[in-house]
Amino acid sequence: MTHDARAAERARLRAGLALAMASAVTFSLSGPLAAGLFDTGWTPGAVVLVRVALGALVVLPFGVVALRGDWRPVRRNARLLLAYGALGVAATQFCYFAAVQHMQVGPALLIEYSSPAAVVTWLWLRHGQRPGRVTLAGIALAAAGLVLVLDLTGARLDPVGVAWALGAMVGVSAYFLLNARADTGLPPLSLAAGGLVVGAALLGLLAAVGLMPVTASTEPVALAGAVLPVWPVLGTLGLVTAGVAYVTGIAAGRRLGARPASFVGLLEVVSAVFFAWLLLGELPRPVQLLGGLLVLAGVVVVQQGEAATRRSAHPGPAGPGTVEPVGAPD
Repeated sequence: MTHDARAAERARLRAGLALAMASAVTFSLSGPLAAGLFDTGWTPGAVVLVRVALGALVVLPFGVVALRGDWRPVRRNARLLLAYGALGVAATQFCYFAAVQHMQVGPALLIEYSSPAAVVTWLWLRHGQRPGRVTLAGIALAAAGLVLVLDLTGARLDPVGVAWALGAMVGVSAYFLLNARADTGLPPLSLAAGGLVVGAALLGLLAAVGLMPVTASTEPVALAGAVLPVWPVLGTLGLVTAGVAYVTGIAAGRRLGARPASFVGLLEVVSAVFFAWLLLGELPRPVQLLGGLLVLAGVVVVQQGEAATRRSAHPGPAGPGTVEPVGAPD
């Protein structure tokens, strides 16, 4: 790989890391905002439906413009868009909230956020992408930190809840794997728009047939020591925690690949603890702070392990007169 190609690769990876962190932080804001709405009578199904539907309305015009009048990528990738909306959007949301109706939030999140391990396993068994020892060490650190952040003291498992949480884990894994598809010809904005539209339609269908209870309220929401009108809270849920989060997540996946992006996504759990403290006054326990540090350390180690893997794939400079292309992410 030439010097210019290596520089371009490093710039692409730095941009991917920044986008992945932005996606994790914006996703994490949804929990505390939703908690404020729950206190005013909103059901989880109503929050999810409004969040995804508003996100679709916001992103759809940009997704259409990004196609530049060429709808062929949409037709070629119709099944991918359906899978992204069904698994990466609707199933993830619906299965998680179904899980927490049968078990505590901590264990449900732990199962859902075991998705990076599922991504690693899938890429290893399906594509032969075996993780290196440094990456495996980072996985272990991040897993230990996740357990501490979620503080599972006295947690109880329910078989039905576990099954729903595993469904959410499959949805999150599909989200990371489909984000990393760089061969579709679909701009990130168009993929996000299509996925959110499909997800909103499926969630709306679940609500219409009564499988997802929907109750809403226009009461003001108490957040960060202030009482806010409900509309800005809903707008933030749709624009930031759905629109921005999905678009940046797709752009990150295409730059980093599914495996590194899924581990950066664990920062969502750490960031959610911070926002719960900032907006809801829920002070994290020392064990959660320690867990957050371990998750951060694990993410850093995984990124270092992935960088070492890439270097081993391109051990030396290219020969005279040759230019190696920058490889597409997984």
